[in-house]
Amino acid sequence: MTTDNSENLVLRSDRDGVTTLTLNRPDQYNALSEEMIQALQSRLTEIAEDDGVRVVILAANGRAFCAGHDLKQMRGNSEQDYFRQLFADCGKLMTSIINLPQPVIARVHSIATAAGCQLVASCDLAIASEKARFAVSGINVGLFCATPSVALARNIGRKKALEMLFTGEFITAAEAEREGLINRAVADDQLDQTIERLARSICDKSSIAIRNGKAMFYQQLEMGVNDAYQLASDSMACNMMWDDSKEGIDAFMQKRAPEWKHK
Repeated sequence: MTTDNSENLVLRSDRDGVTTLTLNRPDQYNALSEEMIQALQSRLTEIAEDDGVRVVILAANGRAFCAGHDLKQMRGNSEQDYFRQLFADCGKLMTSIINLPQPVIARVHSIATAAGCQLVASCDLAIASEKARFAVSGINVGLFCATPSVALARNIGRKKALEMLFTGEFITAAEAEREGLINRAVADDQLDQTIERLARSICDKSSIAIRNGKAMFYQQLEMGVNDAYQLASDSMACNMMWDDSKEGIDAFMQKRAPEWKHK
């Protein structure tokens, strides 16, 4: 078992509506131990209820973004029920990011492997340093990355996903951008500036439109096209009744900046 201080495993900082959560197991390459999963889950639960948070940035300290599950901790256990619970908790964490009202941007400064790659794929947006690399490398130790494959296959094409899963080989940040795993690969010294610009652009929009839009987007992905259009039509009809949409349209016609009720 690890001796991590759970209070320090995921650091939180807040500034002007943007909350940064920083994975903080640098000596272990930010591997997702049981404690790390629970600490990040707790942070997300806090943020979900915090209307002052408009955007979340998921970052990491140390030489890696996240190296996946803590293999040393896993080998210290031998019961199948333990592993079922561990992977269920990890799956809950990933879906909590999707279900979080606020958009989540992954700040990927270095390698993201296995469940770390899953973490990037689960975020709504991702900006990476051009030095970052990505892999679902469990196959290299005889373990097919089944749970990471769920998120991976919802970001990139089937054949590329299976190539990564079958080989465990790394792809570059540039390739990750081309395949749709991340939004942009940028120079190291442009990483924070690019993320700040993206976060500020989101913060400038109506928060109620962003929150409801995110929920609708993920819901319609699981539907057939007819049901998806029905959901989207209902969503837009409701959206048109909100004060912010009325203000936004009026501001557009009057050629002025909108003054959102829900900032």
